[in-house]
Amino acid sequence: MSSFKDLRIVDNFYQTSAFFPMPTVLVGTLTEEGKTSLGPYSLVQPYYIAGKDYYAMLLCCRNSSNTAQHLLARGRCSINFISDDLKSFKEAVRLGWPGDTPEEKMKECCFTLEEGLMAAEFPEETFPKLVAESFQVFECTWMSDLDGASADKPGQLDGYPPPYRDFNGITSEFGAHFILRVDKILMKEKYHDAIVKGVTSRSFPRVPVDYGYRDSKNFWYTRFSRPKSVMLPIREGSIASVRYAADRIDPNIRFTDDACAKLIKVPRIFLNTALKGSVAWAKENDVTLITAEHMDIINDKRSKEKQK
Repeated sequence: MSSFKDLRIVDNFYQTSAFFPMPTVLVGTLTEEGKTSLGPYSLVQPYYIAGKDYYAMLLCCRNSSNTAQHLLARGRCSINFISDDLKSFKEAVRLGWPGDTPEEKMKECCFTLEEGLMAAEFPEETFPKLVAESFQVFECTWMSDLDGASADKPGQLDGYPPPYRDFNGITSEFGAHFILRVDKILMKEKYHDAIVKGVTSRSFPRVPVDYGYRDSKNFWYTRFSRPKSVMLPIREGSIASVRYAADRIDPNIRFTDDACAKLIKVPRIFLNTALKGSVAWAKENDVTLITAEHMDIINDKRSKEKQK
């Protein structure tokens, strides 16, 4: 006999049929007049995280929303991560009321808007402004060429007719998905320094987590609690196991035992990637035998690239 009960899956199942913790962000888009309009969202998450020419987020929303219509028309947005103070969250809830025009929503908005880095780099173009109270902001561009979504146009507010896209653009009568290339990740100095120099439990931003409209009356969220750290399991390989993998990467590049020892703490699933990166560095620098000193140089180069 199962200890669980079956719950009916209905529309907006993540809110109505589940307890599903989500982020709280404000998505800034451009109106026809070039002004910034803000809409609160929780259905936003990383999409392309590695192995492509760019990184991307995925946004799910109503295709009739101001946000969707603005993205279809102009293709740019800012994803603003706000803190957990009650005033900010109440304003986010207010901004999410369906049917209000951008002018109505933004008329008494309590957030401060400022220019981002994209506007500074491309002064001849217009970009959504950023919410200054955010602890971090992603400046993004909609990848409308994916899934043929560039053919989707704004203007349909009562539902879109088929055919629908599989994963980008108008994906159903009332739904839309947007794959958003991350152009910039901007962060307030305190949190930027924490990531670069090393985080502690005191250096995390006060991130709100919401649970959606669970009872058609209240929007439920929880305030930040200091995170707890749990040590990663250390599963060291052996020099022999690293040597086995290293000897099969490239016949012209070899590793000393001391160099292999530098890689024994790399998880097995990432070992080939680390070895290939080391071999690429060796070819660029006319090295045929990689030593421990070379590995220190390679690791230092990786560390600097991550900081950039």
